[in-house]
Amino acid sequence: MAQYGWEGLNKDGKRDSGKVEASSEREARRLLRTQGVRPKKISPPSFLEFDIGEWMVDKGFAAPFGPKELTNFTKQLSIMINAGVPIIQALEIQFKSEKHPVLKKSIKKIASAVGEGKTVAEAMSAQKGFDKLYCSLVKAGEAGGILDIILTKLSVHMDKQEKTKKQIKSALSYPFIVCMVGAGVIWGMMVFVVPQFIGMLADTGQEPPAITQFVIDTSNFLSKYTLATLPIVFILGVFMSSYIKTPTGKRHFDIFTMKMPIFGGIVVKGNLSSFARTLATMLGAGVSLIDALDICIETLENSVIADDLDVVKKKVVEGSTLTEPLLKIEYFPDMVAQMIRVGEQTGEVDGMLEKVADVFEDEVNTLIEGATKLIEPIIIVVLGGIIATILVAMYLPMFMSAGGT
Repeated sequence: MAQYGWEGLNKDGKRDSGKVEASSEREARRLLRTQGVRPKKISPPSFLEFDIGEWMVDKGFAAPFGPKELTNFTKQLSIMINAGVPIIQALEIQFKSEKHPVLKKSIKKIASAVGEGKTVAEAMSAQKGFDKLYCSLVKAGEAGGILDIILTKLSVHMDKQEKTKKQIKSALSYPFIVCMVGAGVIWGMMVFVVPQFIGMLADTGQEPPAITQFVIDTSNFLSKYTLATLPIVFILGVFMSSYIKTPTGKRHFDIFTMKMPIFGGIVVKGNLSSFARTLATMLGAGVSLIDALDICIETLENSVIADDLDVVKKKVVEGSTLTEPLLKIEYFPDMVAQMIRVGEQTGEVDGMLEKVADVFEDEVNTLIEGATKLIEPIIIVVLGGIIATILVAMYLPMFMSAGGT
């Protein structure tokens, strides 16, 4: 948005001038007409008033806001509403202080829609970045007159959920990065170091041992075909990435991650933690169990777990308790299911689910620590063994030649 200057007749029919905030000259004229102003001249904003952030948003160049920005917005909004600030004023304050251009524009549209009579939940649901879970909780908060409390719970929920996701991604990416670095070091040795030995070995006139010949052949292959294989690797990477985005590919990838020897447990417990905390937050806000299960299933990243929980929802719709179908899921711990059963019997399912989420998060932390401690020495031993094999293969003929003389 920018400040457009205008000159003309005001609503009283007198000559006047001023400024109006608009995204274009056409919008400026429309806004002035709604105010009863008849503009004769519209002056475009100066370069200093040009909003580069909004221009990037309008052109689609700005990156969408993420969980961090949304969490901060939610915290600040809950504080202001709790302090008695009217929702329109709170949104205007947020708009002025927000730095992210996409979220800034979304806040303005939300404030405008609320000013026109829409509910906050309706206004938010029309903007990208505010998912079904977020809007459903806001709707429940508005209906119950506890919007500030719901927003506080929502910000805590997003904080913990994002923390769990980061832990899982960190646990999965750490060994991958280390292996890639190790592979790069081995490739460098094979392409640049091993060829230096080949000429020296040729001077000895001896037949190289089998292990030495294997290393030499591998070095020759990498030296000749590395550049040729890079496009193939890139194409395979793009193909795999595209395949994983399809429903079938996503399911195959999710099954693979769940069955990984070390990280499968982290993936399963992380998704179950997200499910339990989301369900607890929604039930605590007064959302019905069926609706809450629907939204929880949509927010899960693992399609296999989502499908299994969809079966649970169908059983609940048929009249079953939440615990009975959960006990039939082989990776869902019996102890946790029994905790939920106690919550159903006491009428405090949301409180028990909060404890279940804490249990899963503790287990995720334990699994990540154990996996890190286990994988580090394995990677070191494997990479060290490969490098040692290369060095032994290169020096072995020299030692044999020296022993023969």
